[in-house]
Amino acid sequence: MDLILPVDSPMMAKGFTFGVATASFQIEGGAEEDGKCPSIWDTFCETEGAIRDKSNGKVACDHYHLWQQDIDLISSLNMDAYRFSISWPRIINNVKGTVNQAGLDFYRGIIDTLKEKGIKAYATLYHWDLPQYWADRGGWLNRETTYAFTEYADVVSQEFGDDITAYSTFNEPWCSSFLSYDLGIHAPGIKNKRMALQVAHHLLLAHGLALPVLKKNAPNAKHGIVLNFTPAYPASNTHADYLAAELSDAETGHWFIQPLMEKTYPQSVLNAYPEDRPLILENDMKIIGSPIDFLGVNYYTRSVVRANKIGENPYYQEVKLPDVDRTAMDWEIYPKALTRLLTQLNHKYQLPPIFITENGAAFDDRLENGAINDEPRIKYFQTHLDAVNQAIDKGVNIQGYFAWSLMDNFEWAEGYLKRFGLVYVDYKSQKRIVKNSGKAFQKLLGSR
Repeated sequence: MDLILPVDSPMMAKGFTFGVATASFQIEGGAEEDGKCPSIWDTFCETEGAIRDKSNGKVACDHYHLWQQDIDLISSLNMDAYRFSISWPRIINNVKGTVNQAGLDFYRGIIDTLKEKGIKAYATLYHWDLPQYWADRGGWLNRETTYAFTEYADVVSQEFGDDITAYSTFNEPWCSSFLSYDLGIHAPGIKNKRMALQVAHHLLLAHGLALPVLKKNAPNAKHGIVLNFTPAYPASNTHADYLAAELSDAETGHWFIQPLMEKTYPQSVLNAYPEDRPLILENDMKIIGSPIDFLGVNYYTRSVVRANKIGENPYYQEVKLPDVDRTAMDWEIYPKALTRLLTQLNHKYQLPPIFITENGAAFDDRLENGAINDEPRIKYFQTHLDAVNQAIDKGVNIQGYFAWSLMDNFEWAEGYLKRFGLVYVDYKSQKRIVKNSGKAFQKLLGSR
C-alpha cells in the first residue's frame, strides 16, 4: 500500500517540510550518563502503578548511543526535517544553573550531523522532563521555575543559535498541566484542578519569557510552541451537549491558544471553575501573548462528550462510540476532525504559519518474516494527509507535517506496550526495522 498526494498539492512542493518527531525521555536512555540528572519522569516511573508495564526510560531506544544510526534512518526515509526534544536535566545540573557541557556536546553531534545530511533541526526545549531538583521546589506550581526555564532556553539557544531551524518552547502544555495535575495520569500524578490551571498559566508564562531570549540568540531561526488538540463533538443535538463540547474545547484547546493569540483566557473556563482561577500577575498576559513565528499543532483523535446533570462536576464526560475504527490506544480514527479543527482555528484567530508537529497512530505491530506490514497505519496517515491537504485548500497556511514517531519508544504511562513508530524497535537487541509505513513515506517523499 502506498501513500499518495496529488502532484499539484502544495504538500508536494519544495517549500513544504516533511519530518519525523521524537522526544528525549522516550528514546534516549543514557539516564545516568555524562552528568544527566533525574527528571520527574524518572521519579514517576518508580511510583507503584504509574506505568502499565512497570518499565522506565533508563535505556529506552538507547538513542544516546545509537543516534548516528537513527539519523541515517531519517535520511533514508527522505525526510526534510527531524523534530526532537532537548533534555533539560541533561543540560543544567542543579538549581544554581551549572551547565553540563557533555549534554550540550551530545546535541551538538546530532545537530551537526543533521546539517551535514541536509536535514533541518526542529528542537523542542520542553517535552515533559522537568529536572527533579525543580520538582522538589514545587515544579511548575512555583513561579521561579518559569525563570529557570528562561535561563535554560538562554543556554541552549546561545550554544546552537541558528543551527536549529525552529525552536518550540513547549510540547503540549495541556499534558504537563491537566493530564499531570488534574487527571493525574502523567508525572507528577496529582489530581487538583486549581493546581492544573496554575501550572498551565506558568507554562505559558515561561514560554512568553523565553521568546525574546530565543529571538536574540537565534535571530534567523523560527520560534513558536506546540499545542495538542482533541476537538470535542456533542454526543447528541441537545443544547446541553453542545455546551459541554464547547467547554471541553475551551479547557483542552482554547485555554492554551487564546492567551497566545488574544492575551486572554476563555471566559467559559473561568466561569466554570471560579474557585480555581490561577494567580495572574500584572503583565503576565502581555508576556504570554508575544508574537510567535509558527504554531505547532498535534492531532491524533477527537472526543465525543455529553453533559452531566446540572450541578455535577465534572460538567461533562466522554462517550465511547461503538462500531468505529480505533487505534491500539483505543482512540477513534476520525481524520475529518483535523480539517475542521484547522479551518475553525484559522477562522477564529489571526494565526502564524502552522506545522502539524505530531500525527500518527499506535497499532499492534507484528514482526513476521523480517517485515512489519502495518497497513492500518498507512491508511491512517493517508486519510490524515488528505485532511491536511483539504485544510490547505480551504486557505489554512500549513507549512509542514511531522509523523509521530520516527520509531517505537517509551509511550509514557503505557510503557513499551504501544508502538507508534515508522520504524520497529526490538527493545532487547535495539535492532531497528523500517515498517511498511516508513517505506510508504520513503516512496512518497522520494517522488517529489
